[in-house]
Amino acid sequence: MTANPIPAIDMWAPIVGTPDIIRQAVEHFPERMLGYLRVFFKRTPTREEIEQLRAFEQTEEQLLTALDTAVITRSLITGFDEATSAGDTFMTNEVIAPLAEKYPDRFIPFAGADVLKGMEAVRELEHWVKDRGFQGLSLRPFMIGLPADDRRYYPFYAKCVELNVPLSIHTSANWSTMSVNDLGHPRHIDTVATDFPELKIIMSHAGYPWVLEAVLLAWKYPNVYLEVAAHRPKYFAMPGTGWEPLLRFGQTTIQDKVLYGSGWFLLGRSPAQVLEEFRALPIKPEVMEKWLWRNAQALLDQSGPSRGKP
Repeated sequence: MTANPIPAIDMWAPIVGTPDIIRQAVEHFPERMLGYLRVFFKRTPTREEIEQLRAFEQTEEQLLTALDTAVITRSLITGFDEATSAGDTFMTNEVIAPLAEKYPDRFIPFAGADVLKGMEAVRELEHWVKDRGFQGLSLRPFMIGLPADDRRYYPFYAKCVELNVPLSIHTSANWSTMSVNDLGHPRHIDTVATDFPELKIIMSHAGYPWVLEAVLLAWKYPNVYLEVAAHRPKYFAMPGTGWEPLLRFGQTTIQDKVLYGSGWFLLGRSPAQVLEEFRALPIKPEVMEKWLWRNAQALLDQSGPSRGKP
């Protein structure tokens, strides 16, 4: 790490290891996501083996120290609520709310929403934003079972526009053996961005492996962004990995549209380790600063009240 590294706003942590959050994740890990962990466990884990996640528990003080070491000023944490489709709520908004309320300058809370509950969930989203200070909506089509352009999402998109908060939506392949990859294809965002030009859309995971399509959407639509979390940054600059469009166009036509995200918990590495790889990428310094915090800051400043500086 350099002596004075550029600070970062992590736009997709998305969970952290505090005791309450770990307890929720372990006790309510959806059966549909067991196959998702096969890539990380090198085999499909059993329900009992999910208990191993407790080993990653850390105190709030340890968490903040890890973020300070990485020079991460703020982190997006989120609820994940797909109870109707997945059978359980992996991460409730209630569990992450106390951490965000205790450290409002360090955490950016996004709400999960059980889309298949319809208007009841739309009203819940409004509550979390208006009454509890949440700053966006987070959705995972591969867990919901509907592509992003399905009309059942549209009341939620309209509510985000009304509340002036961004949507972070999983736009990538997925490791669940019960969901097809097409649920996260960027082509579905093309329709959504056309139908909701005011909706601020964060394409989580940069559309990988369809990076070129995702880049073109960020280029085409003023309110579409790419967030790069849950992938090891060291591979971004390696030929043949599929990230070439990001490195090429991310420094030119869409340099104002790329958002840093880590997913460090999922990657099994510290925030500092992930950021060290990211800061080592062959990116022009002025662009790296945009990717690490300026673009996120601009997006947050345009969404609801000003959130201050990094």
